[in-house]
Amino acid sequence: MAASLLRLHFHDCFVNGCDGSVLLDGGEKNALPNLNSARGFEVIDSIKSNLEKACPGVVSCTDVLTLAAREAVYLTGGPYWSLAFGRRDGLTTSETAANEQLPGPFEPLENITQKFAAKGLDTKDVVVLSGGHTLGFAQCGVVKPRLFDFAGLDASFLQTLQSTCPNRNESNSNLAPLDASSSKFDNVYYKLLVNSSGLLRSDQALMSDNVTGSMVVGYSKFPFLFYKDFGASMVKMAGIGVITGSNGEVRKNCRVVN
Repeated sequence: MAASLLRLHFHDCFVNGCDGSVLLDGGEKNALPNLNSARGFEVIDSIKSNLEKACPGVVSCTDVLTLAAREAVYLTGGPYWSLAFGRRDGLTTSETAANEQLPGPFEPLENITQKFAAKGLDTKDVVVLSGGHTLGFAQCGVVKPRLFDFAGLDASFLQTLQSTCPNRNESNSNLAPLDASSSKFDNVYYKLLVNSSGLLRSDQALMSDNVTGSMVVGYSKFPFLFYKDFGASMVKMAGIGVITGSNGEVRKNCRVVN
């Protein structure tokens, strides 16, 4: 579940801040980027129910998700970073906001960079956090446009993709690994981009720009630099629009407001 938990945290923070809104039933869960693809909710529920037994009403669902994302990275061989806690849970969730604010796999780099900038994240954060795609899979429905627009795609990579994602509607829910070691947090993602073998169009687009392209090359050569920068960008992301003090609440059940 490592990739799913990391993605859930990202999708939470990018829509009206890190407030646990993606965990609420309805709203964001029904948005296009989340519907039939966001998962890991049961993991958060399980952690939360244990916490409620040990110390009721203390740890928010938002903090649980933030910490779960870090553990997911650390336990799959990635970096460890220190986090501050005390985020409170939001009271609303918005399908429209999720559809508008989350970056998508078909968007040009310029749009993605603008969406990051709107959250106080810069171009370096775009390149670094995209490296989260070292973990997990993408559904073929998202990948298939790459198979028919393969300018510059590595030939053997294209062949592999076409067998995983044949050009038929029923293959849309098949899973293609985002990188060659999709259950291990490493820098293979960047090596693939350098080799024109990025699974998502939005990933490969990082190589189309001189600034982001040179960062990709750097991370492909220096894994520990990537690890250090990934932790720093994750701390920045975990601070987007947080609710503190007496605002919001500490939910008892992450799926519904108290």
